[in-house]
Amino acid sequence: MEKLNPLERFLRYVQVDTQSDESTGTSPSTAKQHDLAKLLAAELKEMGAKEITYDKKHCYVYATIPATAGYEKAPTLGFIAHMDTSPAVSGAGVKPRLIKKYDGKDLVLNKKKQIVMKVEEFPELAELEGQSLVVTDGTTLLGADDKAGVAEIMTMAAFLLKYPEIGHGKLRIGFTPDEEIGCGPDHFNLELFGADFAYTVDGGALGELEYENFNAAGAKLIVNGRNTHPGSAKGKMKNAILIAQEFQSLLPTFENPMYTEGYEGFYHLDQISGCVDKTVCDYIIRDHDKELFEKKKAFFLECAAFLNRKYGEGTVQVELKDSYYNMCEVLEGAMHLVENAKAAMEELGIVPKVMPIRGGTDGARLSFLGLPCPNLCTGGANYHSRFEYVHVQGMEKTAELLVRLVETYANQKRTCCK
Repeated sequence: MEKLNPLERFLRYVQVDTQSDESTGTSPSTAKQHDLAKLLAAELKEMGAKEITYDKKHCYVYATIPATAGYEKAPTLGFIAHMDTSPAVSGAGVKPRLIKKYDGKDLVLNKKKQIVMKVEEFPELAELEGQSLVVTDGTTLLGADDKAGVAEIMTMAAFLLKYPEIGHGKLRIGFTPDEEIGCGPDHFNLELFGADFAYTVDGGALGELEYENFNAAGAKLIVNGRNTHPGSAKGKMKNAILIAQEFQSLLPTFENPMYTEGYEGFYHLDQISGCVDKTVCDYIIRDHDKELFEKKKAFFLECAAFLNRKYGEGTVQVELKDSYYNMCEVLEGAMHLVENAKAAMEELGIVPKVMPIRGGTDGARLSFLGLPCPNLCTGGANYHSRFEYVHVQGMEKTAELLVRLVETYANQKRTCCK
């Protein structure tokens, strides 16, 4: 049997622009995500997958790898990845570059524009000396989040269909749009998917295994000011920009992404726009602990109330909405998914790194909808940035990990895994 190699697929997929956009209010949020969906559906058909469904309205792709003879009673295992890329950095015109043997030194991504990925700033690079990497040209993100996961799942599927002697139960594959804007599960058809449980393949460095994530909310802060000529503004002007700055100053300084790690939560000012008359700030609020999460939201609202008392009712408005919750509440009842993943990693010589996700995945909402769904590594790093890269050997090992998990569940009965 040949070695599993997701690289060729990955290099093709990242050149398809699938950036999502939360401002459109549509599903999918951008029509260009259909370009990758159609490509994947066609490739699944070509490789011999069955029950392929391409949701032309909402841009989801589902497919089946049928159970091999004798394994029909094994649980149905699912694998899910998302097709969109982050709105934070352009995903158009991605120019991936393969570095076959990284020398462990600073990486010049773009000589002309003097864009350099420095080991001093990204110290984990030193651990990858001698390995193969795929990087950007420093002007776009790469798209490893989550096209690495897509490529690994597709590679696993093609491998299993080519080698039917590898026994396994029925497998379901799902590719989603709009994960990056928190809408991936919005139109995910759980009944059609039909898996007993699943893994999202949407993590980072090789070995990462996650079944805890942030509780998350989005908050829009709207500051209504009043503009007058600055020469006669005394007692009249109410500068919305300055009040927005004041609001930010009320939030705890060190509860900010720049100063937090592990289980520590934060308030993150993601965007700000406006003028003296009106300023709008988009925040995200995160915490792994549900009680601390609720306290953060309550404090955010109290800061707004304080400024309304100071400057007049209606000066500050807040639109606050929960996005997703910590999936560990659900997965505590399905820890076989985590334990089996750890064991499979160890069998393949991968050191498991069980850690909380400092973000979220489709798996968080899907878990609460009834599909337990921990998250596996992909081999990528520096997501949502021009310095994004993927570790090629990490991708290969992840594809092997998926196959090993398939073999693990082939030898278990459906009833024992509920």
